[in-house]
Amino acid sequence: MKKYLITPVLWGFAFFTQGQFKASLDYTNLTEDINDVKVWVNIEEGVSPFRFHWSDKNTSIYSDTAFKQMEGGVVSLTLFDASGDSIALSVDIPANSVVEKMNAFVKPMVDFVAAGFFWDPFSAVGLYDPIVKNDSVKIKAPFGKDTSYANLRVAEWLVNDGEEVSHNQLIARMVSDKGQFGLYAIGDGIIRIDYPAGEDATYKFIAKDGKQRQRGKELCTILYDLPYPALNPNGDPVSQNIPFVVVWLVLGATFFTIRMRFINFRGMRHAFDLVRGKFSDPKDKGEVTPFQALTTALSATVGLGNIAGVAVAITLGGPGATFWMIVAGLLGMASKFTECTLGLKYREINQEGEVSGGPMYYLTKGFAKKGMAGFGKVLAVLFAILCVGGSFGGGNMFQANQAFTQLSSSIPGLEGHGITVGIILAILVGLVIIGGIKSIARVTDKIVPFMVTIYVVTALAIIFMNIGNIGEAFKDIFDGAFSPTALKGGVIGVLIVGFQRAAFSNEAGVGSASIAHSASKTNEPVSEGIVALLEPFIDTVVICTMTALVLVFTGFADGGPDELSGADLTSQAFGSVFSWFEGVLLIAIVLFAFSTMISWSYYGLKAWTYLFGNSRIMDVSYKLLFLTFVCIGASVSLGAVIDFSDMMILGMAFPNVLGLIFLSTEVREDLALYWNKLKSGIIKKHK
Repeated sequence: MKKYLITPVLWGFAFFTQGQFKASLDYTNLTEDINDVKVWVNIEEGVSPFRFHWSDKNTSIYSDTAFKQMEGGVVSLTLFDASGDSIALSVDIPANSVVEKMNAFVKPMVDFVAAGFFWDPFSAVGLYDPIVKNDSVKIKAPFGKDTSYANLRVAEWLVNDGEEVSHNQLIARMVSDKGQFGLYAIGDGIIRIDYPAGEDATYKFIAKDGKQRQRGKELCTILYDLPYPALNPNGDPVSQNIPFVVVWLVLGATFFTIRMRFINFRGMRHAFDLVRGKFSDPKDKGEVTPFQALTTALSATVGLGNIAGVAVAITLGGPGATFWMIVAGLLGMASKFTECTLGLKYREINQEGEVSGGPMYYLTKGFAKKGMAGFGKVLAVLFAILCVGGSFGGGNMFQANQAFTQLSSSIPGLEGHGITVGIILAILVGLVIIGGIKSIARVTDKIVPFMVTIYVVTALAIIFMNIGNIGEAFKDIFDGAFSPTALKGGVIGVLIVGFQRAAFSNEAGVGSASIAHSASKTNEPVSEGIVALLEPFIDTVVICTMTALVLVFTGFADGGPDELSGADLTSQAFGSVFSWFEGVLLIAIVLFAFSTMISWSYYGLKAWTYLFGNSRIMDVSYKLLFLTFVCIGASVSLGAVIDFSDMMILGMAFPNVLGLIFLSTEVREDLALYWNKLKSGIIKKHK
């Protein structure tokens, strides 16, 4: 008989309960804020140790309590005891406060939109298995992060080193000052015991907030004969889908790359000449220079996507995700070229010289030329509605919320003062956006180059310090992109992680950048499109690659010793070499959030005035609304509200890319004409 079958005897619980296994759920709503419900199970009868399967994928199989649950929803639990009995429990959590009710109301809409945007057409027809699988798994001490579990250790291993174990088999008895519990196997395989019984199963350290933290040590490794699904903390398999919105963006970018005869590569040199102003004619109409248009558009994309997004991609997909981010960035250059060429071609300039342009205008006018005015109008209105929503959410509230979160985590005295920070941010944003695109451009053409330079110079310093390992780093990136044995989820998983992060970072195909580029001082739409293709190159190919190399060189590509992710992981990676960089990164995140807000205010304004008319009243009303949302975003965690409006930015890609495909023929013809004019000398250098 296997040892795990007599575990209750070993534990001194050699009895089975008479009658039904009994337990119940209880909860408390800690505050009026969202997602802070605590749910726990009361066990009346059953054989210890217990295993918990919560509906929340982030709650451990070892935990009898689920934290940070949402109000207005249902929390469920399947409870297992050592005798093999189980019981299914659930509890409804009411929403009480206004923000809780708002979050609960919007959450179903978020789920509905996500079901469409993130629907996986390939797994739906059975072309691939979306479940992430690994060749082995390292099991760390459960509750290792919880300092209340003092003197946490393995009291006794219930299996021998090299023995075969089965999924959810009880393999060790854990003890701490809070009591005793079991350690379970993950998957079927051979166990390799890495840590002896009796010693402290955690290591302690002082976090940057000055408080003592602890992490669980790696107790054992299970080696699989065949790849086994990676599991979330609650025991459910981890899946890596191919979101439809990413497929749409990547297929569009590939189409435009081929359709425009690889303009993303052959137009690079000319793009740099245009940005330097060599072809700028002072007589051309517009409001900003090509360089200012570029920095305005970059300010809306360069930011947390580069700092946090790369860390997320590498943590999920390993270094190989970087390769696919670069590929997606290179392809995205053609999308940016196409949409920004059309943005300037179909722009409108009023008597005061104020420019309005972007997808709303080229979808309306371009389709009208093809005899499909009604269809074009529908696409334009849909895009404008999504753009306004996106400007309030992902372009505003999310940025303000992240800026305050970063500030309050580094400056403890700011905690609880979100409304004050929000008002200050709103005032600063207001001072800039009141002046329109010219004022926005004057700010972004200073902030963006300044912050990008600091970030890039610091990254280059770390890269040059490790220049001897550059070949090995790129080998890891390349091998990780194509070798399934080196990946979490295989080639498909890593490819999608890389493509998804790149698409969300540079927004190529979303159409927003064409609104900024429409205001450029040039009469040549193609030249502005060529300037715009630099954005994905700078944003994804250059900055994201540098971030990835720093993570690889500093040993943080796997999350680092503290298992961090996102901006915190990038911060610690840079900080491990330059201790002062964490402060610089904090400033960078706040400034990038600020520049993103002012750029998106312009995008949203142009969509707003397209829908409601370009009048002074509409202009002022939108700006007041935008500034109000800055205060809300910094002071209240709106959860699903921000998620929903953030998804609107992704939604912009559907009408935009569809329109670009229909209008791509004329862009290709305009490009051919432009090259002929350039070669013949009709278009001349002015500097």
